[in-house]
Amino acid sequence: MEQAILETLNLARAARRAAVTVSDLTGGVRVYLEGDDCPEPWREAVARALRSGRAGIVETGQGSFFLNVYLPPPRILVIGAVHISQALAQLAPVAGFDMTIIDPRTAFATPERFAGVDLIADWPEDALKLRPLDRFTALAAVTHDPKIDDEPIRAALSAGCFYVGALGSRKTHATRIERLRHAGVADADMARIRAPIGLDIGAASPAEIAVAILAEIIEALRRRDVASAGSEA
Repeated sequence: MEQAILETLNLARAARRAAVTVSDLTGGVRVYLEGDDCPEPWREAVARALRSGRAGIVETGQGSFFLNVYLPPPRILVIGAVHISQALAQLAPVAGFDMTIIDPRTAFATPERFAGVDLIADWPEDALKLRPLDRFTALAAVTHDPKIDDEPIRAALSAGCFYVGALGSRKTHATRIERLRHAGVADADMARIRAPIGLDIGAASPAEIAVAILAEIIEALRRRDVASAGSEA
């Protein structure tokens, strides 16, 4: 692989930006970052690869091409060290997600309750200065406390996180929307918040709600808009 291609891929990796290489089986490699304007005949195939993370051969009128995909490891950031978070912490690694929990309430955020979990007992706005959000981060706010949840939700929308979910009823969410609007968040951005959080599967227990949240996160990752990633790298 050419040095310039390797450098582009390394920069994308450092910026946690997805990339696809399109290799002509007779020689020659092109690289497209998520959000680039990819020309035909590879546009649809590149979009599928970016969503699925799967490599493969594409047959076109111009010949055969091999697509290789480089996706940043997706991660879940949970705001709130609650029972739902305990269940989600067990499920997320099975589905291939790194997971971090942030909660300033030291009575909840204890190593005893979250053994082996990346746990930060601090205010989210402070913790996120060292753990910046990005497009391959899913944020789930589950404390039900506006003083803790609202700022990371706003930050996740601003960072373009592929998933932003918040616990609470529709009435609770309507109140949340008003607070965020007063904080200057655009309506179009607030429309991206999944609330009530999780797929509607009738979940009742914390474990079932965790399953519903994880399923919704996977859906958001695999169906995300790969054409509007921008050019943060």
